[in-house]
Amino acid sequence: MNNAMQEEKVEKKTEVLPKKNVSELGQDSLSTESIGKDEKKTTSESDNLKNGKILNKDKEITSGEAKDVITEVVAKKRKKRMRRHVSKGKVFIQCTYNNTIITFTDTGGQVLAWSSAGVLGFKGAKKATPYAATQIVNFASEKVSKLGLKEIEVYVKGVGSGREAAIRALVNNDFDITLIKDITPIPHNGCRPRKPRRV
Repeated sequence: MNNAMQEEKVEKKTEVLPKKNVSELGQDSLSTESIGKDEKKTTSESDNLKNGKILNKDKEITSGEAKDVITEVVAKKRKKRMRRHVSKGKVFIQCTYNNTIITFTDTGGQVLAWSSAGVLGFKGAKKATPYAATQIVNFASEKVSKLGLKEIEVYVKGVGSGREAAIRALVNNDFDITLIKDITPIPHNGCRPRKPRRV
């Protein structure tokens, strides 16, 4: 039985496949030709890209023109920066034992410019000096002068040595000071103070 089954399988395997018609062969050859054309197209496209040409359905665009188009689109997306004009504002002077920080804001509290002793290159004990405070005010007021700030309210916080020098520097920079207020936080017997230094 097994031998007979094996012989049938061999016969099935050895069956000759039917011959194709000439018309079918023509279609197969056409399909291979079309594949060859597609390959040629892709190679020509890659060559064009290498040569700096970008293929469009309607026309060819060189890479230089494409860059111009892209830059125009990007320029349209970017919004034009409106130059702010602020006539009134506030100045916050924070004077600690170690540093002086000055912040210019508009009346709503949005920061226009700021500066500190560390920004100007002062280090160590020099950061808390009156000279450093005057330099900080000069540096920050240069930034703000472009915005047209003239009237200011001054809020001083802290007991450092640069607070008076900073206010004098603001007067020397032609600002109209309408208010000077001390906003140093004062404890109402809150936290226990630190023990005094033994020097």
